[in-house]
Amino acid sequence: MEKIFASGNEAIARAAHDCGVTRGVGYPGTPSSEILENFSLLGGSAEWAPNEKVALEVGIGVALARGRAMVTMKHVGLNVAADPLFTIAYSGPPGGLVIISCDDPGMASSQNEQDNRRYAAAAGVPMLEPADSQDAYDFTRRAFELSEEYRTPVLLRMTTRVCHSKCVMLPAEPEAAPVVSYTKDVKSNVMVPAFARIAHRKLRARLADIARVNDEKGEFIRELRKSPELGIIVNGISAMHARDAAPEASILQIGLTYPLPMERIRKFAASVKRCVVVEEGDPIVYEACRAAGIPVEGKAELFRFGELNVSRIRKLLANDLAPEPATPAGKPPALCIGCPHRKTYETLRDLNCIVSGDIGCYTLGVMPPFSAVDCCVCMGASVTVGLGLRHALPEGEARRVVSVIGDSTFLHTGINGIVEMVYNRPATGHLVLILDNSITAMTGLQENPGTGRKLDHTPAPKVVIEDVVKAIGVDHVDIIDTTAEQEKFAALVKTRLASNDLSVIICRRPCILGMVKAKQYDLANAAKQEVK
Repeated sequence: MEKIFASGNEAIARAAHDCGVTRGVGYPGTPSSEILENFSLLGGSAEWAPNEKVALEVGIGVALARGRAMVTMKHVGLNVAADPLFTIAYSGPPGGLVIISCDDPGMASSQNEQDNRRYAAAAGVPMLEPADSQDAYDFTRRAFELSEEYRTPVLLRMTTRVCHSKCVMLPAEPEAAPVVSYTKDVKSNVMVPAFARIAHRKLRARLADIARVNDEKGEFIRELRKSPELGIIVNGISAMHARDAAPEASILQIGLTYPLPMERIRKFAASVKRCVVVEEGDPIVYEACRAAGIPVEGKAELFRFGELNVSRIRKLLANDLAPEPATPAGKPPALCIGCPHRKTYETLRDLNCIVSGDIGCYTLGVMPPFSAVDCCVCMGASVTVGLGLRHALPEGEARRVVSVIGDSTFLHTGINGIVEMVYNRPATGHLVLILDNSITAMTGLQENPGTGRKLDHTPAPKVVIEDVVKAIGVDHVDIIDTTAEQEKFAALVKTRLASNDLSVIICRRPCILGMVKAKQYDLANAAKQEVK
């Protein structure tokens, strides 16, 4: 096989293709989006699901049929998928199930920097952590083998730097796709209490076995012996930085970070005078070592935040707690010139609305010159948080509350908010704006169920948003182009806010960047039809 130059995301896609993955399912989110896109380009069967919970459940179905399923998402997406994760960890499907969680230390494009290594311990599933593209390729293929061998889902934790940085990697020989079939196995696949109690004990037994094998064989451990004065225990991208920061140090690089190889760690720590755990994010490995009575040093609190790099690791090792220089101010993010959301936020600002916001391009309505978003929690929360404000505030303020959500986010987790709005109606009614720009723009112009195109941009049935909200029971559903009809939009908002009705205004105008892409896709699809 020839070496290739690939990012971590591209390496995972290639590994999935080469090991015969039956179906790739996910929801787009930086830094994970390119995985399924590249898998599809390589000829893999891939789809964007409406949200991460749906994606994992589809993946579970594939694995129950003895296929191989790859499920992708960014770190906060695993929160959405946690419900099925914890149960499938008990039962474990017969086919390979690999869940790729892409963390975002430093919050390059996220609302938090949670460390999803904690999910591995909480759910009781093994976790692999690549340090570069070669690891990403190798670990992905091994993850499917481990999943099938131990009948367990496997978490593959990536981080922004590993996802997007590139290096030379060597693929292995492709293998045939698994033969799918279904075998009835109620005791394994139906987690009623009687079966789940047995499954929980099996889960703990297989974790103990994986830990033992990880300790004895050390397949996912790399040990670099140098100075006995300083030893560094590392995982993920920190391994690359640590080698440059302390070239004289002995290194223990751990690739399977749950369950940890505690005996190998204990022996390594005993072989050096000073042993330091260097890890991005939460002090998870450090805490596990200390709990096991292993004498290691951790990091000061200031190194818990943001990404680590060579200079920060040098400071960490030197116990240098001097304030770090401020990051040079960059250009603040802003809505594109000509973005259809701009006039919407101008209107909401001028009307002095209390705006419950959501996740997407339109979150940037919080920035000047609009300064028109008052709160933003997570995907889909704009509707429900807005309802909470309506229920709690005195009437005069309650009538100023507006929930703003995008088309893709509405289909992700916003629909339940509309159900809540109809079922538990506030006394003052409520107003929801769905900003429909006909694409999932923030994460790279991906398709969603409302665009009429699949992940590979071929035609697909289209979910019509106005039909959905009407069917749920909203009193008024209006569709308007706020860029072309700003004065009409302002008047409509005033009218809806003054009433006690439940109203949804769909602000529909395509994203400028998305329009260009959509035209290209339509031409390509038309050309394919002519060839047929």
